[in-house]
Parts: sequence; C-alpha cells; structure tokens
Amino acid sequence: MGPDVIRYQTPGDWITYDRLAVVEALVEARAAVLSLKTIPYQRSWVDSLQLLQLKREVAGTSRIEGAEFTERELDAALGDSPEQLVTRSQRQAHAAVQTYRWIAGLPDDMPVDEALIKAIHFRIVKGADDDHCVPGKPRGANENVLFGTPRHRGVEGGDVCAEVLTQYARALQREYKSHDPLIQALAAHYHLAAMHPFLDGNGRTARAIEALLLQRAGLRDACFIAMSNYYYDEKSAYRKALNEVRAKDQDLTPFLVFGLRGIALQSRRLLAEIQHENAKALFRNLMYDLFGRLKSPRRRVIAARQIEMLKVLLESGWINAGTFSGKVSHLYKSLKNPEKAILRDIRELAQLGALNGRKTTKGETEIAARLEWPMEITETEFFDRVKKLPKTRSFSFF
Repeated sequence: MGPDVIRYQTPGDWITYDRLAVVEALVEARAAVLSLKTIPYQRSWVDSLQLLQLKREVAGTSRIEGAEFTERELDAALGDSPEQLVTRSQRQAHAAVQTYRWIAGLPDDMPVDEALIKAIHFRIVKGADDDHCVPGKPRGANENVLFGTPRHRGVEGGDVCAEVLTQYARALQREYKSHDPLIQALAAHYHLAAMHPFLDGNGRTARAIEALLLQRAGLRDACFIAMSNYYYDEKSAYRKALNEVRAKDQDLTPFLVFGLRGIALQSRRLLAEIQHENAKALFRNLMYDLFGRLKSPRRRVIAARQIEMLKVLLESGWINAGTFSGKVSHLYKSLKNPEKAILRDIRELAQLGALNGRKTTKGETEIAARLEWPMEITETEFFDRVKKLPKTRSFSFF
C-alpha cells in the first residue's frame, strides 16, 4: 500500500458534528421538507413526478460510480425485463430501481440493522455485480478495497470488517436516535461509504440506506426526492465533503452541511414541479368552465379547437410556433384556409390572456400557456373580452 493511501479509522463516536455550524442548513432543510409535505396535490400526476424522481435517483446513484447509458437504455433498465439488459450499467440501474421500490414498501418500524443493510446490498448488486462481489456478504480476510481521490482504504477485511459493520448497525439503533432524522440519514450515508464493507456497490448501498432513512423522515410517497441526482450534479463538492470529514477525524459537519443543502434544494425543486402541476390543473379547470359556457354555435366550434390548443400548450410548455401549428393542424384540415384559422385562434387566446409569446434570439416565435391566467381573469372580464375579440389583430410576438 502506497504512502499516500488514507487508512480507515473506526470512529470513536459514530455521529459527531458541530451543532451550531449545521443549524442554519438544518432549519432550511426542515422548512423545505415541511413545505413539500403540506402542499396539496393530485395523486395521479404526482405519481408521474415520483417516477421521474426515481429515474433521476437511479441515474444519479449509478453515474456517480461511472455508469453511462442513454435515456433509452435507462428507460429499459427501469422496466421489469432484466433479460433485455445488455450492459453492466443497465443492470446496475435495474438493480437499483428494484431496490428503491422494495425499500419504499418496508414498514417504518423495521429496524435498520445489520440484516437489513446486507439485504439492501444484496439487492443492489444481484444480477449486476455478483460476478465479482457476493451479494449481501461483507469482505472477508485479505479482501481489501481502495477507492476515491485521494485514495482511501476501507476497513480491514475479515473479522475487523464484520465487527465495524456490527458497530455501525448498533449505532443506527442507539446513538443516532437522539439526532434529527435528516442528520441520521446523512450520517448513515457517510459512514457506510467510508468503511466500504463490501467488495462493490458500497456507494449505491450507502445512498439507498440514506433514501430509506429520508423516507422515514417524511420524504416518502409523493415527497421522495432524488438526492443521488444532487450528488451527481455536484460530484466534485460531494467528494470534497466526504474527504473533509475523513480529514477531520470523522467530524461530519462538512458533509452534513452539504447534504442538508441538497435536501433543501431537491425539496424546493420537487415543490416547484408540484406547484407547476397545480397551476396547470387550475388552468385546465377554468379553461373547460369558461370556454364551455360560450353559447353561439360559431363560438363553441372555435372554443373546442382552442381548448385543444391549450391542452397541447399545457403539456409542452414553451414551444416553437411552427411546431405548435403542426401539432394542431389536424383540427383545421376541413377549413378552407387552415393556416389563417390557426393564427386567428392563437391571437384570440392571446387577447383573452390565456397564452403568451416571445421572440427567441434567432428571431423565431415561441408560445406557451400563461399559468397566471386563472388568478387574473374574472368571468365578467372573460366574456367581455370574447365580445371584443374581432377588434384586436396584432400582437408583438407575431
């Protein structure tokens, strides 16, 4: 072993940190989690958001370890057909998603003990890395590992490894219980990664244990956040924080501050996505209500097309005007001048305040639904604007 390799030291205290130094980040993280837990939401689309969060989590925890795959390969890995998985990266991602789904169904009173830690590792590496790493089995005598930059050596294999893993699991059941649940999750992550008790899959297992403990802190079901995605995006800072803890004799403060800021950031990101979906739902409800009450035969025909237009915009966000016209052209194919009718209906929606437009740096026009519209428009104003529609012909973004 070279002189620059940093040896593992068993902690004297498994959860030590400067409480004053982390309090600001902890308060920020708690507030973000509370906001996320208390926001109302519609279950159907939050389930879709959670699938996206799981995808981000799996991609992040795999890519931190150097796995690379395309979006299509990742989508295949998220499926239930492991025989279709070709690369090791895909198999690792598939094993990870199955592990996270399994974790989500564990009862809250199941202790995070040595048996559960080994069970998580078993699932993380089974079918992915078990050609060189026995799933769920800590390293044996003379099975030692080097990892990280600078190079670190995990806990000595064999009896020492088994004993330290037992101490770690015991600490999770004892000392950890007097600390904030968010702190517990991050500390558990750090210490398993630092000891590296398995031949492979240690980082993935550490992040999965963290995810389990975060779920028990309230970040579960509709509130699950992709911390591994944060660690991958901030990979340099992630490794720097881990190294700082090792250099400070297992003082967790740097990693806790880094991790708590990640919890706050990821919670706010998910909160913003839920708020965006809430705004779309409110927009959709008002759209059907107001356009559905237009009475003249001609106006009802136009309104039916405009509703379809707005549905496309709600799904697409900002979209090139030409691309948008192509998506709605089937609604106008029976008309004498489809292009003119599409432009007229877009202009009318703009006059009603339901959509907005902008010029790109390339001089192209983009349009989007104005999600502020339901908070701005009244019934009286809507029907008054409908009466005046023919009077407005030009808009700055056309």
